[in-house]
Amino acid sequence: MHLHELAMGIGIALINIVAVYVIYGITRAIWGGRQTTETKDLAGSIIFRVASLQGLILALVFAQELQNYSEIRADLVTEATAVADVFNDIRRYDTPEMQQVQTTLATYVRHVINHEWEALSKTGKLSGQGWQYREEVYQTALDLDPQTPRQTDLRAHMIQATQKIAELRQKRENSAVHALSGLFWFAAITGVICVAVPYFIYPPTPLHLALLSLYGGYTGVIMYVIYAFSDPFSQPGALPPTAFTQLLLGEMGQY
Repeated sequence: MHLHELAMGIGIALINIVAVYVIYGITRAIWGGRQTTETKDLAGSIIFRVASLQGLILALVFAQELQNYSEIRADLVTEATAVADVFNDIRRYDTPEMQQVQTTLATYVRHVINHEWEALSKTGKLSGQGWQYREEVYQTALDLDPQTPRQTDLRAHMIQATQKIAELRQKRENSAVHALSGLFWFAAITGVICVAVPYFIYPPTPLHLALLSLYGGYTGVIMYVIYAFSDPFSQPGALPPTAFTQLLLGEMGQY
């Protein structure tokens, strides 16, 4: 985690703590001296129930966004594997088009790293140039004329791999335009307010304020992490194209 990402997370946690203090201070000023035993019992019951519901909502959304984040990383590894398979299979096929295909694949990988990844964070769209590189490799594989069973199998595998590249590219673009619903943020912020309000029954002792800070700060951190995971192509939770950069560290980097 970079320093500015850590600072942003701490900042959001502090803002959440201040918000909880403000809510607590307002409700304490209005109802702080008007408490009965029944009020304390009811407030305690509400705190428990609302906090449980809010925790469940945050946990479910956190798990979903983390799963999506992990799937994008796994798809990137699968796509890089498909690219490497075609790169190596075209050599095994032993065709004059080998040099052209390998150069196109290396150019495609560099294009994804240097251009498309940043474009996904800004526009949520893949470039036409990237699709063109993939199409060139696909058309070359389709045009191959196998003469042996070995070449037949290699051609079929290369076609399948290039089709997989197209499928994973489309999934990546769909993931880039995904965004958390505003209803989630409405529910999360409302939950913070609804949990903070009943705390007016407790006097503002240092221990009580510390516990309120713990609740507000941790809730803010969780919402920040959910926000970071919701967009894997932009900061603060940007996922680097590590699987592609690893390809360029090998033989493909020489093309």
